[in-house]
Amino acid sequence: MTSNYIFSSESVGEGHPDKVCDTISDAILDACLRIDPKSRVACETFAKSNLVVVGGEITIPKLQNLKTGTTKPIDQVINVGKVVRDAVQGIGYVNDDDVFHADKIFINNSLTTQSPDISQGVDAKKAVGKKTAEQGAGDQGIMFGYACNETKELMPAPIMFAHRLGRELTRIRKSGKAPWLRPDAKSQVSVEYVDGKPVRITNVVISTQHAASAKHKDIEKFCIENVIKKVLPKSMLTSKTEYLINPTGKFVVGGPQGDSGLTGRKIIVDTYGGMGRHGGGAFSGKDPSKVDRSAAYMARWVAKNVVASGLAAKCEVQFAYAIGHPKPVSVHIDTFGTGAVSDAKILKAVLKVFSFKPADIVSQLKLLRPIYSKTTNYGHFGKIGDKDITWEITNKAAELRKAAGL
Repeated sequence: MTSNYIFSSESVGEGHPDKVCDTISDAILDACLRIDPKSRVACETFAKSNLVVVGGEITIPKLQNLKTGTTKPIDQVINVGKVVRDAVQGIGYVNDDDVFHADKIFINNSLTTQSPDISQGVDAKKAVGKKTAEQGAGDQGIMFGYACNETKELMPAPIMFAHRLGRELTRIRKSGKAPWLRPDAKSQVSVEYVDGKPVRITNVVISTQHAASAKHKDIEKFCIENVIKKVLPKSMLTSKTEYLINPTGKFVVGGPQGDSGLTGRKIIVDTYGGMGRHGGGAFSGKDPSKVDRSAAYMARWVAKNVVASGLAAKCEVQFAYAIGHPKPVSVHIDTFGTGAVSDAKILKAVLKVFSFKPADIVSQLKLLRPIYSKTTNYGHFGKIGDKDITWEITNKAAELRKAAGL
């Protein structure tokens, strides 16, 4: 990438069809973890019109009968229907004109137990054909983490700005101050970089669902004055910044009525807005034995601590795992030429300070807790000030500097 360019990232609101599904999947995950922190959960959701389908595999060890080898059906211990409806209600699909309405949706539950073949690979015990008795990764795959010094969150500016717009729209909607706002929304911000640094915002896009009675000119003025100019840096908004508000002219039909939703379809929104690479695995609905989620959180923690330590202005971390194996098969560091020391020295320091075994990741980041509904919307990264979001804490920065010889 050249040093002068424009980069764009998008975010979506809680009522976007895909985020509705992510929210439901994470709500079911949290419900399981409240019963048993060692629950194994892989829950996916599909939504269209007034239908919600939840499917996947769930095993709650506390509810297993070791003598008979049987497990109680999930519906006997968790009211899946209530969890789904509460999640949809929390998003805000409660208006009389909503086809997708918390009280009126039909729910199809297709949750089963986890495959024993996968389970034996993850369990911290011996099994025929398994080369170790340690807890292994829940799947093979590659995971990335990224951090940079463009914002206080140590995240890329375009995605953080897009998230800020979405959060403010939701805050206003839920406050009742703009009763014409509806849950479905998208935002997008384009940032101009000069010499590799963000200098101005060239374009802002907001598409927000609204009541049929709302007029486009009023929506446009409201979004510019009460959302964009309130949350984006004034120094980066210029007379040349272009604002595109509901550019189709109308956005009344939205949510799962207007488009189908599916868990895990907004992975770039969930991570770095395209600025950092992504391994491909989605997060929502997965317990931390799934390295798609836990190792991506770990990679963010490592990358953020590298940047916070002053070892680099940008840092990308990659891990790779094999299913059932207790160690990553590779760990890679790239600071894009911004390192205070060589990438090889940073990698050596990282390997000294952090452990990347799946069991150690879960322990270090305290992931066996019902915290995942906090992560679902407006990015899994960049949320600071919440003690539950442990992968955003820069508590290893000093130790990394020391390990790198600084």
